[in-house]
Amino acid sequence: MQQILREKLWDYIVSHNPELILGLQDEFSVKSYLTEKVSAVSQLIEAMKAERKPPYIIEEACLQAMTAELRPSRFLYIREIFEEEFPVQFEALQESGTLTYEIINLIRECQPLFGELGFRENGEYGFLRYAVIAQIDEYLK
Repeated sequence: MQQILREKLWDYIVSHNPELILGLQDEFSVKSYLTEKVSAVSQLIEAMKAERKPPYIIEEACLQAMTAELRPSRFLYIREIFEEEFPVQFEALQESGTLTYEIINLIRECQPLFGELGFRENGEYGFLRYAVIAQIDEYLK
């Protein structure tokens, strides 16, 4: 079960938080990060096993717990805005293979905005969206 959870967590990070991968790889701590996260849900695993929950339910509950601090995804938020508001540039970066790299750079550029205007799960992002659009526009110039 632990190996499955490590793999599912890694898959989640790859698609939702690639900026975290870069940081972990820079510190050579990918394996320890994944192991620590899985260890943190060991009591949940045991409790759900004792309740005779099916493995897929246990895996989903554990993945939710392990990824709670990673949500919402700044990467997916910026990617979505970029694709909608700057489709020509989005397509060009996607074709060149640098889209993920550039979105990670934009996350860094927009970090102050996320802090000032708030970015949390199930939040309304009206002003933040416009600020991110302006930041992307400035970044592309």
